[in-house]
Parts: sequence; C-alpha cells; structure tokens
Amino acid sequence: MSAPIHERTVRVVNRQGLHARPADLLVRCASEFQCQIFLQKGSEKVDCRSILSLLTLGATEGTDLTVSAQGQDAEQALEAVGRLFDLGFHELDENPGSPACSAGGTSDSPDQSPS
Repeated sequence: MSAPIHERTVRVVNRQGLHARPADLLVRCASEFQCQIFLQKGSEKVDCRSILSLLTLGATEGTDLTVSAQGQDAEQALEAVGRLFDLGFHELDENPGSPACSAGGTSDSPDQSPS
C-alpha cells in the first residue's frame, strides 16, 4: 500500500515570481525532507528538488500552483513549502537572511540576543 498524497495550493506573491533565488530556496527546503515533493502549474508537474525544472514553470507573481507531497514527512513538507510561498521566499521581508526552510527549527533570529 502506498502512502497518501497530500496537496496544497500556493500562490506566488513575490514580484519577480519563481526566479533563480526562490527556486534555490525551494530546492534546499525540499531536500530537508524524505518525501517526494512536486510543484504543478496546469498540466506541468515538476520535482521540487530540480531547480531547472522549477524555473521552466515560468511562475510569475499571482500564479497559483499545487504542491503535492507523498511519503513519511509529507505533511511537514507541505507546511514548510507553503510557508516559503506565503512569505514570498523572504523577498517581502526586510530580513534577507531568513532561513531557506524551517522544517524543524524555530523562527527566532540568532541576531536578536538580549543586550
């Protein structure tokens, strides 16, 4: 019996769309999980661990995509990938040093130690 497939719809919210830097963050995030993770735009479905495949989607600002994951940590992977999209791959933040993926970490910044 195969593991169930979990899916989530995400929207590209950063102005430049899914270009090289966000695609790299997505690849690094996906690589933290054991499950298979795919991104789909229309009928085109690509592996989230392949930066070139991600770039071929041509996902511009406002594009809705489907993220699917199958395997032992699929739900956690969907949550982490969804968070990246929700945050615009940290391109909407004033803190460009944000982590690629917070699969098991906290959102506390190490630069904010008490004085």
